Amino acid sequence: MTTQAKQLAGPLSAAVANLCAGLRPQVSPATAAGLGEVLRRLSAPLQVAVAGRIKSGKSTLVNALIGRRVAPTDVGECTRLVTRFQYGTVDRIEVVFTDGRKQVLPFEANGSIPPDLGVDVERVSHIEAYLTNAVLRDLTVIDTPGLGSLDAASVARTEALLGAVAEADGLDAVSRNAVAGAEAVLYVVTQGVRADDQQALAAFTAATAGREAGPVNAIAVLNKADTIAAETVAGSGGDTWQAAVLLAERQALTLKPRVADVLPVIGLVAESTETGGFTSADADALRKLAELDDATRETMLISADLFVGWECDVPVGTRTRLLEKLDLYGIRKALEAVDAEPGITAGALRRKLLDASGLDGVRAKLNAVFRSRADGIKAAAALASVTSLAAASGDPNERQRVHDAIEVLLAKPEAHQLRLLEALTLVASGAVAMPGDLVEEVLRFGSSPDLAEQLGLRGRPPQELLAYALERAGWWRSFASFGATPAQSRVAHVVHRAYFLIWQQLRGRR
Repeated sequence: MTTQAKQLAGPLSAAVANLCAGLRPQVSPATAAGLGEVLRRLSAPLQVAVAGRIKSGKSTLVNALIGRRVAPTDVGECTRLVTRFQYGTVDRIEVVFTDGRKQVLPFEANGSIPPDLGVDVERVSHIEAYLTNAVLRDLTVIDTPGLGSLDAASVARTEALLGAVAEADGLDAVSRNAVAGAEAVLYVVTQGVRADDQQALAAFTAATAGREAGPVNAIAVLNKADTIAAETVAGSGGDTWQAAVLLAERQALTLKPRVADVLPVIGLVAESTETGGFTSADADALRKLAELDDATRETMLISADLFVGWECDVPVGTRTRLLEKLDLYGIRKALEAVDAEPGITAGALRRKLLDASGLDGVRAKLNAVFRSRADGIKAAAALASVTSLAAASGDPNERQRVHDAIEVLLAKPEAHQLRLLEALTLVASGAVAMPGDLVEEVLRFGSSPDLAEQLGLRGRPPQELLAYALERAGWWRSFASFGATPAQSRVAHVVHRAYFLIWQQLRGRR
């Protein structure tokens, strides 16, 4: 293993890094430069793009995930630009221009990126924000302009950064497109999933070295869950959060197989409680509001205008700030917590609100789908980049040399995960057509690292899991040999082995 490989996410990334290092002396200078970029990307943290429509609350969610109100949420110059948040030993902002120049700027006094940069935005490629933040040690978060009613230049900048690296890297356009792009995507939706959300999601992740979104590298969140009218969602029982859960489940059916799951979240409440926006003064104001009689409270919580305009002892300015931080749903949840525990501390109240925001569920899914699989995701994206570089070279001998090296790597038993990720991508994108029930079965392998969930038997006893894994391994092996098309057969062999490896793991636990 090379020195560089030891710094990588895991053994699969290390194997691909060694492959790139071995190929560089055997290929053209242009392809070698592209392989160098692949090596650089392999040693960097996993890159997750936060994508979605304009006003879907992407930047608010980014702030909550990072734990600092650093991304501007009001409309301004910065919301038209792509911003990469990554770990650094010193907090700083670099404005990267389209000609490769960089200009360092300070953060605002409140710790956020200046809403106006004082430069010609039309000449800006993107913003690099470096933060001394532990969350960013193994995860680079890319905040993108919203899709929809944005100017063409903003959309072009998004596509350029997600689908290409800077001209300063010295690569041609084809090579840049082949080696760059976020490796995973967090897609933000609101109540209505529009017909073209599927296409929008595909557009963001198609830039990932030609790999489309799938359950391995994409999840979605239903943001602004508190704005859902519970009475319009059957089965919610009038509960707003239950309505959001049910709506997220329906949206998951719409967006699958391009995403692993859709999770509800209230980005505003998450941001306020996780970034220090919720203060002890806010807790004191909520305790004061909790002392109001029930009829007055319920009247004030009917609308924002009534909440601010109604006469009470809590100053209008204080109530306005509470609305800006929590909105009516968060305020109601806070008052319920104070009712249940009148002496609740500000810290405990913040925790209650954070729980109500759904952010913990989003983080858990990020960890399960992205962080725990960073090695495989990065290695698979890198291999796709290597393949694209070889195809773009125009030299059949070079293309064959790269192909042979990749086949040698994939033939190793430890590289099975890469084969599985490839199979998942082929099935999720529709490149290999299969009956719906088999598609669901294949995609389960990408939904969770938990073996029982991969088998679709969550909560079942170990003996049942063991028997099912062996039975399905046999079925897919038979399907690969009898009845499958050549393309289906390649996928079936991979799925057979996946079941067999699960069976071996389960048997080893006995």
